[in-house]
Amino acid sequence: MSHVFPRHTKVHPPLAARAEGVYIYDTHGNPCFDGSGGAAVSCLGHGDADVIEAIRQQAETLAYAHTSFFTSEAAETLASKLANVAPGDIDRVYLVSGGSEAVEAALKLARQYFIEIGQPTRHHFIARRQSYHGNTLGALAAGGNAWRKQPFAPLMVKSSHIAPCYAYRDRAEGESEHAYGQRVANELEAEILRLGPETVAAFIAEPVVGATLGAVPAVPGYFKRVREICDQYGVLLILDEVMCGMGRTGTVFAYEQEQITPDIVTIAKGLGAGYQPIGAMLCSAQIYAAIEAGSGFFQHGHTYVGHPIACAAANVVVDKITTGGLAARAGGMGTKLRARLQEAFGQHPHIGDIRGRGLFIGLEIVADRNGKAPFPPELAMHKALKKAAFRAGLGCYPMGGTIDGKQGDHILLAPPFIMEDQHIDEIINKLTIAFKATI
Repeated sequence: MSHVFPRHTKVHPPLAARAEGVYIYDTHGNPCFDGSGGAAVSCLGHGDADVIEAIRQQAETLAYAHTSFFTSEAAETLASKLANVAPGDIDRVYLVSGGSEAVEAALKLARQYFIEIGQPTRHHFIARRQSYHGNTLGALAAGGNAWRKQPFAPLMVKSSHIAPCYAYRDRAEGESEHAYGQRVANELEAEILRLGPETVAAFIAEPVVGATLGAVPAVPGYFKRVREICDQYGVLLILDEVMCGMGRTGTVFAYEQEQITPDIVTIAKGLGAGYQPIGAMLCSAQIYAAIEAGSGFFQHGHTYVGHPIACAAANVVVDKITTGGLAARAGGMGTKLRARLQEAFGQHPHIGDIRGRGLFIGLEIVADRNGKAPFPPELAMHKALKKAAFRAGLGCYPMGGTIDGKQGDHILLAPPFIMEDQHIDEIINKLTIAFKATI
């Protein structure tokens, strides 16, 4: 009998025995192609010898030192690498143990920044509907995923939400992409004015929305307008790249493709590639200077921030993503994979949209492709597809409530950057089996 408290008490997943390259094997030796990298985590695949050696060496040298007493070479090196590769004025790196922690740190830093500069009335956070920013209470409150939030609503601070940039469903007939993007971006200005500009601290958004919408990028010009609005009203822009960052979309940071710079950006998942739990919150020199000139103390912290072994692993991961060329490789392989998905399923009667950037791709499942009508939620098509794909030997990341938290289904693909051309064929073949078995 297991004493593990599982994610779902009625689901009994197989035991993973080992993993190598792009495959995870169960105790019977059955391979599963890791088509979603877990949750867009395993960007280097499994069994990377260089990362494993870095972990071993760091464990032998210095396994742990609390950051209230010491810093470490591994943490210093990682922070420098990230600050140097981040475009714009991103200058300081706060190392944590995962994505939710990174977002919590970002929210608290934004609040403290305004206290430090003498604007203590700024406490409101604005996000987008159908966003996801983490499962801790602060991050969950900021997010816009209704079904995740509902049970815990009495415990959470209030945040407000505007429309996502979700052109497949929300762009009006005859409306250009640019006009649509400007229209939904301008909802931010309207919400700032409704709340009172002097009360708004930050707007938080995913450059490519991951789990809740299924790899939805913004239309061109949307984030430029968002940046203009934030600057006009003195509101900080926080970009959540926990899922879409670290090379997943074809550039090291996803925001590079929007030609803007945030004030704060969060990363995790691909930063450690699954080899160690790690995340980071990065901020501009201006924000850091305000803390330094004021109290000098960021009122935040966790026991394992800047963990040396996690940082040692992440240093190798960052090298491979950047100078090793894996971010660019993810962009190229993603272009190939999307083209093949479009060729195989672009006219499928129950696949409404194929979207994404790099190796971060979503397929929205519909009952009627022409009318975009979703399947009834009680059918839980996303769960059925996950099971069928898994039986076929493919791991994919499913989600329901794509449209409004209740209706809509999609699956997310986020395979390792090391995948080869033959793995594209494998994904197509196994998805075909899964679609035939379900829809």
